[in-house]
Amino acid sequence: MDFQIPYQGYTGKYPTKMQAFYHAIKDSIISGVLPCGTKLPSSRELAALSGVSRGTVNQVYDMLAAEGYVECRVGRGTFVFYDAQQRPGEPKREDRDDYALSPWGGRVMEQEAQLYSAGSVAYNGKAPRTADFHAYATDLQRFPHEEWNRCLHAQARLLYRQEGQADGRGGLPPTEGDQELREQIAQYLRRARGIAARPEQIIVVNGSMQAITLTAQLLVGEGDKVIVESPGFKGIPRAVRTAGGVPVSVPVDGQGIVPADWDSRLLFVTPGRQFPTGVVLSLERRRQLLEWAYDKGAVIVEDDYDSEFRHRGMPLEPLKALDGRERVIHIGSFTKTLLPSVRIGYAVLPPALAAPFAKAKALFEPLPAGLLEQKTLAAFMASGQYERHLRRMKRIYSRKYESLSRRLADSLSERFSWVKSDAGLHIFGWWRGSTQAYERFRSQCADAGVRWSEIRGEDSEGVRIGVYFHFPHLTEEEMEYGVAVMKRLADS
Repeated sequence: MDFQIPYQGYTGKYPTKMQAFYHAIKDSIISGVLPCGTKLPSSRELAALSGVSRGTVNQVYDMLAAEGYVECRVGRGTFVFYDAQQRPGEPKREDRDDYALSPWGGRVMEQEAQLYSAGSVAYNGKAPRTADFHAYATDLQRFPHEEWNRCLHAQARLLYRQEGQADGRGGLPPTEGDQELREQIAQYLRRARGIAARPEQIIVVNGSMQAITLTAQLLVGEGDKVIVESPGFKGIPRAVRTAGGVPVSVPVDGQGIVPADWDSRLLFVTPGRQFPTGVVLSLERRRQLLEWAYDKGAVIVEDDYDSEFRHRGMPLEPLKALDGRERVIHIGSFTKTLLPSVRIGYAVLPPALAAPFAKAKALFEPLPAGLLEQKTLAAFMASGQYERHLRRMKRIYSRKYESLSRRLADSLSERFSWVKSDAGLHIFGWWRGSTQAYERFRSQCADAGVRWSEIRGEDSEGVRIGVYFHFPHLTEEEMEYGVAVMKRLADS
C-alpha cells in the first residue's frame, strides 16, 4: 500500500519529533485511516518514508503496542490492533461499560436520573432571563467583599506560616472541621437560636445536603421506613432511597407536618420554615414530635435551611432548643448568607452520634475540605462582621419580600392561593386552575423570560401544583417586570 502519515502537521503541536510522530500514527488508527489488521511498514521502511530516525520509529511502535493500538507479531511484522469500525453493541476492550455496580451504586444512579428530571421550570432560550424566580441566588452586590477578603488574606498568611513550620509530628486539622469555627458556630447558635451546643457536638460539612446524606447512611437500614414531609425537599427522599430506606410521605397543612404514631425511627422535618410552603410548625406540634421521638427511641433531623431571614414577628425555638433528651440532629448552612462558592454547613449532633458521624464523614474526607474558607468564616464571625452582615441582609430581604408579596397578591391571587409566611427567601402558592391551564401559562411565561420553581403532588382531588418564587437576587424592576408579565398572560 502507499503508506502515508501526516506527520508534518503535528510537528508544531508537540515538543519532540517522537511525540509528534506517535500522535500522528495514533490519530490515524483511531480515526480509521489505518483500519484494524493493517500491516505497518517495518521500522526501516517507515523511517525512510517519513524522514525520522529508525530509533524514533521503534520507540513509537513500542508505545503504541504498550497501549494496545498495535500488535507486534514475531517474524511477521507490526499490525494495527485497534478496531475503529467495531460492530454495534460490541464494546471495545479498553472501553467496556458492563461494570457491576453495588446495590448502593445502582440506587445512586436511579436517584440521579430523578435529580435531573424533576421539579423546575425549564428555560427555553426564546427570551432573555429578565425575571428568573427559579435561581436560588442571593444579593451579591450587598455582600461585604472588602471585610471578607481582609479576613481571607489574613488567614491565608497565617495558614501558610503554620504549614511552613510544620515538623511532621501532627497538627493536621480534624475531619470535624476547624476548631475555631466550631466554637464560633456554638456561640452563634446560643445567642441567635437558643441552642446550647458544645463545639464537640458540631461537625462542619460541605453544605446541608452532605449532612442529610451522611445521616441517612448512618441511621437508615435496608427497608427502613423514614418519615418525610409532603410536599418537601426532594433531596431528602433521594438520600433515604439511596441508603436503602423507604420514604413515607406525610402531609403538611397550615401548621406544618401532621404528627402521628409512625412506625419509624427517623424523621426529616423543616419546622422553622417548611420547605417549600413556608409554614411554621406550631409549638404544640413540636412538642408532639419530640414526645414521639422519646417514646420510639427515634431521631428527628431538623433542617433549618433559611429561617434566619425572618421578616416579622418572633421565631419559635428550634426543635433542638426544646430537645431535653438528645433526640434531634440540627442541620444549618451558611449557603444563603455567604458567597455561593463558599459551601459550608454544619450539623449539631447528640453526643452519642457525634463520633459515628465524624467517622462516616472521614470515609469521604479524612481532612476537612475548604479549610481556608472555614478559618476565614471563623475570623469573620469572631469580628462581628457576620452578624452585622446578617442584620443588613434581613432588612434588605424583608423589603423585597414585602414588595413581591404585595405584587403577587394584587395581581395573581385569582390564579394562585398564596401561603402566608413570615420568614425565608421565597414565596409559595398553590395553582388554582387545571393542569392543562398551568402548562399553557408556564410555557407562555417562559417564552417571555419569566420562570420559577415548582412541585407536583397528588391528593384526594388529583394532581396539585405548587410554585415558589425566589427573590433575593432580583431588583425591584425585575420583580415588577416578572409579575406584570404573569398578570398579562394570566388575563389573556
